[in-house]
Amino acid sequence: MKFLERAPRFLFFTGKGGVGKTSIACATAIQLAEAGRRVLLVSTDPASNVGHAFGVDIGDKITAIAAVAGLFALEIDPQAAARAYRDRIVGPVRGKLPEAVVKGIEEQLSGACTTEIAAFDEFTALLTDPAIASDYDHVLFDTAPTGHTIRLLQLPVAWSGFLEAGRGDASCLGPLAGLEKQRAQYQAAVEALADGRRTRLILVARAQNSALREAARTHAELAAIGLDQQFLVVNGVLPKEEAALDALAAAIYEREQAALAATPEVLQASPCDHVLLKPFNLVGLDALRHLLVETPPRFDVAVGAPIEPRAPSLSELVDGIAADGRGLVMLMGKGGVGKTTVAAAVAVELAHRGLPVHLTTSDPAAHLSETLHGSLENLTVSRIDPHAETERYRQEVLAAKGAKLDAQGRALLEEDLRSPCTEEIAVFQAFSRIIREAGEKFVVMDTAPTGHTLLLLDAAGAYHREVARMLNAKGAHYTTPMMQLRDSRRTKVLLVTLAETTPVLEAANLQADLRRAEIEPWAWVINNSVAAARPRSPLLRQRAKNELGEVEKVATVHARRYAVVPLLKEEPVGVPRLLELAGHATELA
Repeated sequence: MKFLERAPRFLFFTGKGGVGKTSIACATAIQLAEAGRRVLLVSTDPASNVGHAFGVDIGDKITAIAAVAGLFALEIDPQAAARAYRDRIVGPVRGKLPEAVVKGIEEQLSGACTTEIAAFDEFTALLTDPAIASDYDHVLFDTAPTGHTIRLLQLPVAWSGFLEAGRGDASCLGPLAGLEKQRAQYQAAVEALADGRRTRLILVARAQNSALREAARTHAELAAIGLDQQFLVVNGVLPKEEAALDALAAAIYEREQAALAATPEVLQASPCDHVLLKPFNLVGLDALRHLLVETPPRFDVAVGAPIEPRAPSLSELVDGIAADGRGLVMLMGKGGVGKTTVAAAVAVELAHRGLPVHLTTSDPAAHLSETLHGSLENLTVSRIDPHAETERYRQEVLAAKGAKLDAQGRALLEEDLRSPCTEEIAVFQAFSRIIREAGEKFVVMDTAPTGHTLLLLDAAGAYHREVARMLNAKGAHYTTPMMQLRDSRRTKVLLVTLAETTPVLEAANLQADLRRAEIEPWAWVINNSVAAARPRSPLLRQRAKNELGEVEKVATVHARRYAVVPLLKEEPVGVPRLLELAGHATELA
């Protein structure tokens, strides 16, 4: 593998959600450790599953992986990091300032922005700690999906630049109050990131147009802040020999090869490795050891053995949604599981039945325009553009609060509005406007990947508490967005996942988080099922067999109701294929 040649001290793995960053990072860590290096594998992903991949509880302390000499791992829990960061800032003033003032400071440090900065704080410490440098030959970062990673890596430059300029009192910016104390450390982190002799970035993608475009955007954004030592790894490529054995395999192979041939120009100069699709699930040491090396595949599925799951179609699931006549349908799940496509299929299925539908997305990586070529009566499509909404929100705040400020005060406010949580607030405002329509028609929302979604709901919860506090005092009748999300008669949450170990585990974790917010998922959708597509290729049949246990787990342990959506020979673009995806194959034929 090219990306492993003369590996520097720091390796970052990044890419769209669901492309296999964790698996590639874990396999790399094992390979380096077994070559005699001391390796620390760090996860800064809010949906971290490094411990699951190794079958070991890791947590926020450096933990030795007993089965691999020289390998250690650490998971940075963003929520725990935020609590520790908050305590570090509030601790010194507790007991010295009035309780009301302390509570105000704590409230200021309770948002998504603090979580971002606290995770960055931990990340910076690892990049600049002399003990880490002396104890380990390599430090590998299994970073979060692309949007989060870019924000995480841009923070050193943004905040270092702000502190250098010394514009006003940093404590006015709430969560930034604690950064002034470690100015030298942040500067050292910036230098380490931009130093190609110490840092290498590995962009992980699939052989899909959308994943490669996402990798190209990440490449450009990170190169702009000085990270130009970038390698490309295309994961899960179907071997050529499988294409001759099966129409489905042939279609997948052709689709992947066409995507690789159309790799964006900015990526073509980067060294590139292809990792072939494996018949086994990438959990456990044995599987991870074989991921980056070519070994003869082992199959244990008899040629005529039935492998198709007995499960409802998406169309059958929509029967229960359509019966209400109107309401909000929210699709949630980890990035890369196909929420955009499933949302489009649900919306098209409802509209096909003559019901009015508004399909909208707040996913920064959404490609709805590609999924819905051609229009359908009763269907309107819109997108909450995070950049446009953030700019609109900034202008509103600057007009309202900035008018009476002097130049320095306005500069400070503008700096404050560049904080990572500004986008969350702006998107939530737009989201609130759209869900009001759900009283008159169906609103289908393709929400952003898991971490974003939880931040969105956290914002909704804070709004709910504030409205309740204000209106309870007046004895008024009211409905907040959070109340609507919690009402199953008005809102149906569909969790989208894949029939693989880690995506099912992550969807179960998301379900637990939703339940803590008193939101009960209505159904699960298992997308891109190879088993439901009835393949004949030995590799695809083996993967189909591996899926059945996960489908069974969803059906019996996790979901009250569920549907299985097959992997199609053709990409589900346009109304006819979206209806086919939902289960209308016979009607279309």
